[in-house]
Amino acid sequence: MRDETGNCSGNNDKMGRIGDRPYWVLNISILIRAVHQVGVAVFLAAYLLDAIPGPPMIYVIIAFLSGALLLGTEWLRHRQIFRELAGMISIVKLLLLGAAYHGFLPLPATVLLAFVIASLGAHAPKKVRHRLLF
Repeated sequence: MRDETGNCSGNNDKMGRIGDRPYWVLNISILIRAVHQVGVAVFLAAYLLDAIPGPPMIYVIIAFLSGALLLGTEWLRHRQIFRELAGMISIVKLLLLGAAYHGFLPLPATVLLAFVIASLGAHAPKKVRHRLLF
């Protein structure tokens, strides 16, 4: 297993350790990501459109289980993921959703905020997403 710590192109920003992830896990993670997007899309739409009182439980389960599986597949490659921006975004998303669910924050706005944070983090350049924060 390769256990490296890389640096961002020319500067001193530390990147998290990189481990080997089998190619088949990468391929499966693409399918899991597609399933995750369906679950999260229904979850988001349920709170933004007010068409239904809340997301159907099956989509909540799909969103959370597929999210956990995605985090696991990313952890195989990025062993310090919770010290990286990508891991911090995952923690913040869960905290926001939990606070909204328990009534501490407004539900529609918080779900939208979590979705936007996740989108920004997922589409940030790799050197930003996997930079060590602490």
